[in-house]
Amino acid sequence: MPASLEGEFHGAMLKIYDDAADLGYRPVRFRQMVLKYGGVPAAKRLLGGPMAQSGLTTLWELDRLDISMEALVVQERWKPLFSDAERRAARDRLSAHGYDPDSG
Repeated sequence: MPASLEGEFHGAMLKIYDDAADLGYRPVRFRQMVLKYGGVPAAKRLLGGPMAQSGLTTLWELDRLDISMEALVVQERWKPLFSDAERRAARDRLSAHGYDPDSG
C-alpha cells in the first residue's frame, strides 16, 4: 500500500475538523488523536470501540454525516487502508443514524 494513500487519508481526517469547525463544531479531541497517531491509526482506534463517538451524533444533529470519519472510511478510495470489519463497523454506525453513504 503506497504511503501516499495514508498521507492523503491523514489530510482528509484533518479536513473533517476544518469542515466541522466551519459549522461551529470543533472536535478538538478528534484532531488531537489524528495528530498524535496519524489518520489511519486514529480511525482504526475509533472504529475499534464498541460504540460510535459522540462526534458522530453531533454531526448527525448538524445533518452532516457526510463529513464524518465513518463516511470517509467507507469510501472506495480508502478501501486498501481498512479491513472489511472496520468498514462494516463504519457503515453500521452510519446506518444506525439513518445515513446511507451510497445514496449521495
